[in-house]
Order: sequence, then structure tokens, then C-alpha cells
Amino acid sequence: MKKQVIAYLHTHWDREWYREFEVFRLRLLRVFDNVLDMLENNKIPSFYFDGQVSALLDYLEIRPEKEGLVRKFIAEKKLYIGPCYTLVDEFLTDKTVFEKNLEIGLKISKDFGCTDFIGYLADTFGHSQNIPKIFKDFGINKCVVWRGCGDIPSEFTFNGISTVNLIRGYFMDIFSASMTIEQKAEWLKGNLDKIAEKSGNYILLPIGADHLGVEPDITEQIKKVNKILKQVQNDDTEYDIKLSNPFEYFELAKDNFKQFEWNDELRDNSKTFILQGSYSARLKLKQYNVKCTYLLEQADKLQKKYGEEYNSIIEYAYKLLLKNQAHDGICGCSTDLVHRENITRYEKIIQIANTIIEELRLKYNFKTPIMESKDLLPEYKVISKHFGVENSLLYDTQKIPITEDFTDIYTLKYSPAVKPQINFEIKNGKIRIGNVEMEFVRFKDEGDTYNFGAVADDIGEKAEIYSFKNNIIKTSFFDIQVEQNEELINFKIEWDNKLKNKLWQVKFNLKSPITETYSEDLNSIIKREFDPNYDMREHLPKVRGIEVKTNFAPMQRYVGTQGFGVITKGLTEYEVKGKSLLITLLRSTGVISNPKNPSRSTPAGPPIEVPEAQQLEINFAEFSVGFFEPENYQKYIDIVFPQIA
Repeated sequence: MKKQVIAYLHTHWDREWYREFEVFRLRLLRVFDNVLDMLENNKIPSFYFDGQVSALLDYLEIRPEKEGLVRKFIAEKKLYIGPCYTLVDEFLTDKTVFEKNLEIGLKISKDFGCTDFIGYLADTFGHSQNIPKIFKDFGINKCVVWRGCGDIPSEFTFNGISTVNLIRGYFMDIFSASMTIEQKAEWLKGNLDKIAEKSGNYILLPIGADHLGVEPDITEQIKKVNKILKQVQNDDTEYDIKLSNPFEYFELAKDNFKQFEWNDELRDNSKTFILQGSYSARLKLKQYNVKCTYLLEQADKLQKKYGEEYNSIIEYAYKLLLKNQAHDGICGCSTDLVHRENITRYEKIIQIANTIIEELRLKYNFKTPIMESKDLLPEYKVISKHFGVENSLLYDTQKIPITEDFTDIYTLKYSPAVKPQINFEIKNGKIRIGNVEMEFVRFKDEGDTYNFGAVADDIGEKAEIYSFKNNIIKTSFFDIQVEQNEELINFKIEWDNKLKNKLWQVKFNLKSPITETYSEDLNSIIKREFDPNYDMREHLPKVRGIEVKTNFAPMQRYVGTQGFGVITKGLTEYEVKGKSLLITLLRSTGVISNPKNPSRSTPAGPPIEVPEAQQLEINFAEFSVGFFEPENYQKYIDIVFPQIA
């Protein structure tokens, strides 16, 4: 049987990762200069630029004289860009921002003349079941995935979209390897055999890898490999590699996608690493991300309500946010310098969003959940006080503040008096919320920013409860501030972490073993099933190439089970263990990829030390709990994240 192999040239471009943005950009200049030269001299038929436009814009910012050439190759269908602005993580991004990612990315792509688009998710750490629905809303009916696919076929329908599972991954750098052409042909045949087992008569073969340039003699190498493959066929399968583009493959294989359907998320790590520890690495980034997402959405809603005069600055702020949501950024698995730049971008977004909200508030005289004032206001409580100037002066372009204008300024939070409905008590050293017991625990972590490194037989430590006075719970780990409103109890923790290589969690002990959870995913609720008796520490891998299955899962703002719900401000990971639901408060580690990680038996990246990922600093964690069913979660989200518009 003859198998037509449609190969396409690409480079997977992390804007920042184990090297910083400007360092990688200088490499990008060399890589893409070469690509344009090869296209211009007809040495390659086409190039697929990784499904995102941000890298192209980074290039053109330094090489503006190349824009005409770029537009020419796009028009000739030799260069494919978009549809995304950046390749964001799918589980740590909300629906509004993912839609902005496509809205901005498609606008730029179409302006450059591109008309052909694929939802290209070749390296994100598993795949949300809600992503295909968003692609369809934007007119995209093709998708490429890899991590998390388990044993499913190469061609399948993923929630209504024709999707290819890259069986052997996007990382195909064989033509750059220091091997003879015969060795390359042998290696390729082994991989093509494995892809063919899961494919129809057409095979999609990426050629490229992270930050990798195209080999100058790639066309000649493929001709030689084809000749060898034809000579060495020793079974019923004959391969012919054609250098083309993924769109030709989708057209040729269009009848195969309907033969298998998958309508759930893709988080099966039995065949590929999904690097699930990244849900909790550098949780400070996740907390910033949730805060910025909320503030920016509120600022956008308000400015649209009052005339859309801030459209351009809102788009600029979303671009900053999307740059931070690229998976090696928001996942926390880059260098310390990269993540310092992430923090700077987040602070800029907060400045922009707060300024827009405050300017509109002063102009249209509405109240916000948090306000600054020199006066105390009814139903507002004081959060903090500083020496400063009233905003009415700061935002008046016809005035500048002088020394005499400085006074005590209060930061106030709307907090009407209510009667709590949830029974909360601390008795005999135990915290009880209704019929749920709450504990604080921590465990050893010998992992890295990609994976929690569980230690066999580690039973962990449990915080002792010392006292509860003036709404402060004192424990052996940290102090906890408690605030009750009518339907939720809020817990806020601030502590100076002095411990390395630890996983800190809050643990809720429920009445029955937890077999299913409901959590927020792209602003909707998804159900996950669990084996509550599964213990990852009993299954740590002994052979190479395995990432241990866990009962950890990503969440956005909400997770619940058995009528109990938790809403967090940037705590983005939970675990199921017997009758307990655990939320990660902090996970500290000191290396991007630990080759001796007990939970993953093969490195997932470079073993670069990143001491700031230990988060030996002041840390914060905030969450609210209550008793409600998943279908009512939005009501409680709006309590914690109130709508301003």
C-alpha cells in the first residue's frame, strides 16, 4: 500500500522560554531571513509560521524592509501565518481572552493577505474541549493537536472540527541531525510506520522544531530519502514524501476525519507528556493573570458602554496579556528574567485597566467595588491607607497636584453588612465549614516547573491550628484572614515563604469519596471523573519516557463537588485524593527541567536553575468557599469578581 506523506516546513517559535525574548528574537532574524531567501530563490515551496502572528511582527519590527516580500509570499500561498496572535495555554486562559487572541490574530493575518487558517495547537500542554467551539465561531474548521491525545487516530473530529493528531509530535529535526542520509531514511521510516498505524492513506509530517532554521539542502535531502525508502521497502507500505503544506493534507484526507469522533478534553498523558505541574508553577503569575483578565474585561465593557474611546489602548493591553499567556510564559517554565518581564507586562495592564475604569468613573459618576477616597463612604470598609492625592486631581488634565494637595487617601472595598448563612467554627484544633473539614498541608516536591515531583511514601505535614481571634486563624504554617458574607466565606493568606521544594495545599474533607468534579474551563463548566483511590506515589515511573498519571487537574476560577464549591483568585490547580479536594496554594521548585524528577522519567526541557521559582518571598493566596451546585457557579463568581459595567 502506498502512503502519500505530505511534509511541511515550520519552526515552533516560543517568543521566550529558556532564553529571553530579545535573545530569541535575534535568532529569529537569522532563521526567518533564511526562510525568505529560500522562498525567493524557489528552494522550498512554502513555510508554515507556527499558527501565530506575534513572531512575524517581532521580526518585522527589526526588518521593516522585508514586509513587502512577506506580503508577496502570503499572496502566493508560499507563507502561511495566523490565526492566533500568540500560542496561549488552553487551560489558563479564559474565553474572552482566547477570543481576543483570535480576533486580533485574524485581523492582522487578513491584513497581510492570508486567507487559509488552521487552529494550530502543536505544543500546548493538553487541549480544552471548548477550544474547537471557539474556532468554529471564527470560521476555522481545521485543527492540529499533539499532547494529551492518548491512543486516538491521527485523523479525527474534535468537537465538530477536522483535527489531526501529530502521532510523533511536531518535533522533527532529523534533517538537521549529524547522520548519514541512509540513517535519516531509516529513522524516518520507523516514525512513518508508527504514524501510518493510526492514519489513512495520507500522512502529515512536520519538518522543524523549536527555534530551528530550515536546512539549505532540504529539498535534495528529501529526494534522496525518497529514493532510499523506495529501495528498502520490505513490507506492504510504500512511502513517498512530498514537500507541501498542511492545507493540501487536509484536503486529501478530508474523508478520514469523520471515522472517529472525540468530544471530551485531551489530557491523556499515556503517550505524550502534558507537563501538568505547569498549572501551579510560579502561582504568582497565575494570580496576576486572573487579576489582569478581570480588570481588562471590566475596563473594556465600561468603555464600550460609554462610547469606545479607549479601543486602541484596550487592544494594546490585550496584546500585552496575550504575550504573557504564551504557554512557556503563563505556565511558569521559563527563565527568571523572562518571568520578571511577564510581571512588568502584568503591572502595565493593571495600570491601563485601572486608569480607564477610574477616568470613566470620575466622568460618569458611578461606584466601583474598590475605590480610593479621602473620605470614608457608607457600606465601604477600609482596606488600606496611604499618603497621596485625590484621583479627581490626578486625572484632570488641566491640573497638576501640588504639595498642599497631599493627604491621607483610603482604599475602600464595598462591604455591606450581611448575616452569614454558613456555619463556620474552629473547635478542638479543627476548622469546620458546615459539614466540611478544612486543613492545610504541604509535601516534598523534587520536581521542576513542568511537573510536581512526588516523593514515594511522603505523608506530608499538617498545619496545627493555634487560635481564632479577630477573624484571624493562627496556624503553624501561616495566619489566615477570614471574612464572611451572606453566602461565601473568604480566606486570605499572606506569608513569607522560607521553604524550598514544597507543595502547599488547602484540603477540604468531604462526606464521600470524590468520583467527579465540576470546574471552570473557558468560562463554562466541565465535568471530570476520578478514581479517588488512585495514588500517584504508588505509580512513579521506573523506565524512561513516562510521565506519571495524577489526580491533579487545571481549573480557572471555580471547582466544586458534592454541592461544595471553591472560587479562587488565581489558584489554578486542584487534586482529588479519597474524600478530599485539595487546592494548590504554592508550589516551589528551582529548575526548569529536573532530569531526576521522580514523576517524569525523561527531561522535558533544559536543566536551567531558576531560583526565583522557589518563590522565597511574600506570597498570597485567596479563595472563597460555599455550598452551591455547578449550574449556579456564575452567581458566586460575580460575588468574588463583581461586574462593574
